Amino acid sequence: MTSKVRKTLRRMIAAAAAVASLMSVAACGGASSSTAADGTVVSIFNGTTGTFNENFNPFSPTALGPTLGVIYETLFWYNLASDEDPKPMLATGYRWNEDGSELTITTREGVKWQDGEPFSAADVAFTFNLIHDTPALNTNGTAATAEVLDSNHVKIIFSKGKNPAKFKGAYMQEGGILGGQGIVPEHIWKNIKDPMNYTNANPIGTGAFKLNRFTPQSYSFEAFKDYWGGAPKIDGVRYIALNDASAATSTLMAGQVDWMSAYIPSYQMLLKNYPRIAAVNTPRLTTVVMTCSNADAGCKGPQTDTAVRQAIYYGMNRTQLNKLAGAGSGAIGSPTMLMPDRDAKWIADDDLKYTPETEDQDKAKQILDEAGWKMGKDGYRYKNGEKLSMTIQTVAGWSDYILINDTLKQQLKPLGIEIVSTQMAWNQWNDNEQKGNYQLSLDSLGLGVTSDPYYTYNPRYHSDQMTKVGETSGGQNYARYANRTVDDAIEAAASTEDENERKAQYAIVQKEIANDVPYIPVYINSMLTEFNTDKVTGWPTEDDMYALPAAWKAWDMGIILQHLEPKQ
Repeated sequence: MTSKVRKTLRRMIAAAAAVASLMSVAACGGASSSTAADGTVVSIFNGTTGTFNENFNPFSPTALGPTLGVIYETLFWYNLASDEDPKPMLATGYRWNEDGSELTITTREGVKWQDGEPFSAADVAFTFNLIHDTPALNTNGTAATAEVLDSNHVKIIFSKGKNPAKFKGAYMQEGGILGGQGIVPEHIWKNIKDPMNYTNANPIGTGAFKLNRFTPQSYSFEAFKDYWGGAPKIDGVRYIALNDASAATSTLMAGQVDWMSAYIPSYQMLLKNYPRIAAVNTPRLTTVVMTCSNADAGCKGPQTDTAVRQAIYYGMNRTQLNKLAGAGSGAIGSPTMLMPDRDAKWIADDDLKYTPETEDQDKAKQILDEAGWKMGKDGYRYKNGEKLSMTIQTVAGWSDYILINDTLKQQLKPLGIEIVSTQMAWNQWNDNEQKGNYQLSLDSLGLGVTSDPYYTYNPRYHSDQMTKVGETSGGQNYARYANRTVDDAIEAAASTEDENERKAQYAIVQKEIANDVPYIPVYINSMLTEFNTDKVTGWPTEDDMYALPAAWKAWDMGIILQHLEPKQ
């Protein structure tokens, strides 16, 4: 996101009980409860189980999903579902100076904030200067200040570092500046004393929908009639939370949710029995065993040993995991953490293009033996008195991930590795990752702003995006990974327009992270999204993927809601 660019809401899964109910629930389903008396209101389940924590701060890694795209907007929008130029949003043009140290942006005229105040270049300059002056907000590693030229032009000025003579341009900052940052209103945020921890209960953005009600169980938006792109065709949006993910499928069948992203093993049967439900699949997220990998950052446990992470990598039978938990619909991932199909040109070493599909127990055992992990009488390994035992967390109700954890436990036991699976509410699971209070966590890594690997590597692997355990992470380096060689290569790639030179630097990153595996890839998830077509039209289709359709996808969700129209 995933994604974020900040961490987006993670995918969820329908439980087997809900799938079984396909056979017993009447094919016509119930009437939708989200066509309200006050107009057409689209109901969305974007994966939140339990309750919502009120947070609409666009700088916060725990902001609620629609904060980015529905409320706040970027200067441009990048559609990662297709190969096309970015779409102008709050900006209409941009140009670099000759040495790549300044980016001049032309902002859109006639835009209003949701409180009626006019939007201008001053808001853009304020946003980026606020990020510059508040390091905790700098999740994209932006090293820039901003200067207002006039009401519709702003100049972004990039630091040339400690050695300006070696500066080759800040061109790789372009995607993050243009498409990865929500712009905030200066007239409101200039008075916020603690922008990192501000929950922003009354958010004012430029988006097409404005918050009108919040409860821990649901919250809703009304159409912003003065939206610069024209008033939305639907009257509102409602986000709901469910007690657990098992309820998702039955809620969809009952017509009580219009949009959700959930993998349903028997979804073809559902589509056959419920003609009003449509679905698209866009696999773009890699399921990973995330590790708190860095002992120097405060991580504790055997997973801080590179050899243990490598043994888990080689000890997995990914074909079995895909078959059991993903019904065989997952795609083969890569230790480079790129998409082998979309990103083939960026993967330097063919040996790193794909993960192994079956286990190599001999190799895993050899790695552990050489690292000093000795087999004990109880069938588990020990080193310096420490048992090779780790706890892996996931969200209660995410049945596919629970099944992966349980299967991993069995796959790794012959190696002498003990895996203890634990389940919890989404809020606790997410907070644990943010603060590093975990050993292993099953998660999925989302997409960058653009398909360039910089937006995969910089947020997750650069040490600048890392915080110590116990501190909330503003970036996406939840593994607390730190490697100076990787940092240098990422920085070198960021400073050049030469694609071949960037490829050479990414090759260095790929070699290091494939060895260190702070995020251990499992497979590329199915990203199945379901829609109710009875109420509104305009959903993305396989033939018209005008946006990534996942119900939790930052920025794209705003684009999709603007496309929807009441069905006549």
